Amino acid sequence: MHDDIPLTIGRARRVLDERILPAVHATAVPLTVEWNELPGEPITPAEGLALAYRPYEVGTSWGAAWGTTWFHVTGTVPEQWAGRRVEALIDLGFDVNMPGFQCEGLVYRPDGSPVKSINPRNQWVLVTEQAEGGELVDLYLEGASNPVLLDYHPFLPTQEGDIQTSSSRRLYTSRRMDLTVFEAEVHELALDIEVLLELQAELPQGPRRMRILQALDDALDALDLQHIPETAPDARAALADVLASPAEASAHRISAVGHAHIDSAWLWPVRETIRKVARTTSSMTELIDQTDDFVYGMSSAQQYAWIKEHRPEVYARVKEAVAAGRFLPLGGMWVESDTVMPTGESIVRQFSQGQRFFEREFGIRPKGVWLPDSFGYSPALPQLMRRAGFEWFFTQKISWNQVNKFPHHTFLWEGIDGSRVFSHFPSMDTYNSQLSGSEVAKASRQFRENRLASGSIAPVGWGDGGGGTTREMTGKAARLADLEGSAQVAWEHPDAFFERARGELANPPVWVGELYLELHRATLTSQHGTKQGNRRAEHLLIEAELWCATAAARTGFAYPYDELDALWQQVLLQQFHDILPGTSIAWVHREAVEQYARVADALVAIIAQAVRALVGEGDTPVLVNPAPFARGGAPALGAVVAASVPQVAPVTITEDGDAHVLENDLVRITVSAEGLVTSAVDLGSGRDAIAPGQAGNLLQLHQDFPNMWDAWDVDRYYRNRVEDIRGVDELTVSTGADGVARIVVRRSFSESSIEQTLSLAPGSRTLEVAQVVDWHETEKFLKVAFPLDVRAEHTIAETQFGANKRVTHSNTSWEAAKFETSMHRYVLAEEPGFGVALVNDSIHGYDMTRDAVDGDVTTTLRLSLLRAPRFPDPETDQGVQTHRFGLVVGTSVAGATEEGVLLNLDARTVTGDHGFDPLVTVSDDLVLSSVKLADDRSGDLVVRVYEPAGRRARGTVTVAADVAAVTEVTLLEEAIVDAATTGASSTVAATDPATVDLALGGFEVRTLRFTLG
Repeated sequence: MHDDIPLTIGRARRVLDERILPAVHATAVPLTVEWNELPGEPITPAEGLALAYRPYEVGTSWGAAWGTTWFHVTGTVPEQWAGRRVEALIDLGFDVNMPGFQCEGLVYRPDGSPVKSINPRNQWVLVTEQAEGGELVDLYLEGASNPVLLDYHPFLPTQEGDIQTSSSRRLYTSRRMDLTVFEAEVHELALDIEVLLELQAELPQGPRRMRILQALDDALDALDLQHIPETAPDARAALADVLASPAEASAHRISAVGHAHIDSAWLWPVRETIRKVARTTSSMTELIDQTDDFVYGMSSAQQYAWIKEHRPEVYARVKEAVAAGRFLPLGGMWVESDTVMPTGESIVRQFSQGQRFFEREFGIRPKGVWLPDSFGYSPALPQLMRRAGFEWFFTQKISWNQVNKFPHHTFLWEGIDGSRVFSHFPSMDTYNSQLSGSEVAKASRQFRENRLASGSIAPVGWGDGGGGTTREMTGKAARLADLEGSAQVAWEHPDAFFERARGELANPPVWVGELYLELHRATLTSQHGTKQGNRRAEHLLIEAELWCATAAARTGFAYPYDELDALWQQVLLQQFHDILPGTSIAWVHREAVEQYARVADALVAIIAQAVRALVGEGDTPVLVNPAPFARGGAPALGAVVAASVPQVAPVTITEDGDAHVLENDLVRITVSAEGLVTSAVDLGSGRDAIAPGQAGNLLQLHQDFPNMWDAWDVDRYYRNRVEDIRGVDELTVSTGADGVARIVVRRSFSESSIEQTLSLAPGSRTLEVAQVVDWHETEKFLKVAFPLDVRAEHTIAETQFGANKRVTHSNTSWEAAKFETSMHRYVLAEEPGFGVALVNDSIHGYDMTRDAVDGDVTTTLRLSLLRAPRFPDPETDQGVQTHRFGLVVGTSVAGATEEGVLLNLDARTVTGDHGFDPLVTVSDDLVLSSVKLADDRSGDLVVRVYEPAGRRARGTVTVAADVAAVTEVTLLEEAIVDAATTGASSTVAATDPATVDLALGGFEVRTLRFTLG
């Protein structure tokens, strides 16, 4: 036979696109439309339905950026449509290539009940399954005119990302608002042809492909293009045999779950996400009603809480679908957070707040952590997931790696403490699957565990901006359930997939350490104000809990459960993986910074109330120390009268030529006339931390214009162009009454200026730098470099409840890809017997290079300070920004941990009557992470400790109160039922319940619950 393959494919594609799909809604009459454009923010549905409407003509432009327009559509079903399925078809001016990224709408009935959303890929609304002639149609549509910010030429700077700067011009022009007959057989024929066209494209030359092509030709021969609805059944009959041919017994199995991955903020503000969630969940509950087997999964307790508060009529439908097992709460977290930058306590609260909500609302605890789109994953997570009771972990983002292909899809992930969690990446490399033939074939072809395991997960639906699964996708799934040449597709809860996969993989492969994303490295630095606000809020929350718990145990102070919960939830929301990483529009970050300020003010007020209860009324200055380390004469977690603090010798300042030398009893620091640190000597060992002939505190400015993803990415070539900032406008030296020596350096560079205050305190081995930058750069990257005379094999960077080691060489492509990496409060370069750390109060990114000076290997550490990308926020980081960081000379992991904590938890001086002893004390090898009252409001005291250095340790935890009992609990503060699952002990050693002896492994986290007498 002649090869007519291209002719058949071209014929089928054209007939499908130009004749069959238009015929699904070919019979139509226009609806009568009225409208009301709102001048300001959105209103409630009840208010929208009560608006005064005026006539609207389809084809009229509507909707300024971020505006809301209410439409009222009415009509009458023609008599001749009696018995037919009737739908409204509404095109607000959609671009079908941008679902979730442009205008959207939610349709309501006159009684205020939601019907479903409309968006570029879901423009229909069911009016009636079986029409009666003359039936009246009456619907309302809340239209959101969100601007398109990520267009066909992406990453273009725009002022449309904030309502304060967006234009007032109307963005959209409606095309169609019709009442139509839905031709079900034509719709089914379209899906038949689409599935077969996509399937044959993935098949090799052979009988199966040829028979599909012949069946397509036969079907098209049976189809009268002038009478498509009448002849569609004949065309479908010609395709029946090839669609009925069953899949091979060994076919890959795809566990599909409906999905929308609604970013809690990104190219839209939080207030718009609330509406996106309502729109998407309305459509998904409608699709559940229209199908028998479809299941839809949604994570983020915050998103459920939003619709409960703002759209209770939508939430009622969600609760019904959850109860029926069709709408699946996933993930067990408050939001799909960033996992690299938040503190360990924040990750714990993501779990505890999320699981408490899901159990309270639905009686459900998700079994796994669902994080498809965060930008890399901390190696501390496996332990935290297990200790919170989770059984599995799911993500997809690592498939975005620029260089190295991740070697597994189903595997065990081992964290810094040795904990392992069963994990899966979908082999089709997307969390927004359409169940296309190419995606389904890719899932089967790429799956790395094909030798032993049978399948993978496919999150199915339009996502990021919402939209979710469509009836076209469920139609495809039905055809792919058992189809020769294809993987088998079935709707399934992820729990079922993971249970089956565990049974198939008795010895799964193991990945040890961080899941580093070889992309989006600049998210550690962009939007410094957001990151600084988060760091400060996290520490204030921990401090507020500490003093409130202490005051409750000592004085009967009323613990502010509700207020602390609300403040935690606000901070947890802003740890979402497009807010904290700095990749959202200007509106989002403007509001985030405002919310952090509100949270900080509220927490400072709570702290003041609790501390007042502890120190009493009076005029005596009292030094209050919230850190788990003693400082300045104040005990850890306690307070002393300031006058009782012993005086220490002030730091001396001498001149050495044009340089200044700062010296106390531990270190000697030399600062040049350029304000650079040319020497930093540990007096105990005589070692100089600064590499010979080099200088630390060197500010460096790079050109920073990545290939794409401006706020997200920094590409390796940024290092090729660098300007050292050495010029000094002014340098002054002083010693304060506190004995602290200070050098103030003012510089100007490019379009910006900076003031640094270098200070050395008595008894400290840390040279602290407090700086204020007036930043007005464009597409630049500011770093500060410290070349260290340390031959470090690794850097050690703090992560949640421990540290992450990274080699300093780039022997392989895996190491070379890590040219920008993450830290929390410190990064340490260490060789046997000597270490140097950099500590900080709001920095998360650093880089390291292994250099050579006169043949000796040295290590250069550079902190990442500020960036200036122009998309999606063209004003990123502009204006005044502040940082605090410090050079710790002659230290270890334990010392770096202490210095990092002290820099982030400042002491407070208050007036009162007396100091007070700490409520909780721990021995030296342990670090106390939090002291709080239990979430269940029982009044029990919860204490969390960890081992910070990665070595086995023994220690004690003592509570200075009347303790009736003590138990070890999970991160959710519950009794440990299954130690094998959580990786935790179920008992603690305590002859006296107020003092507990603990044996911890390296980086182990333990949570104790004390019942107070």
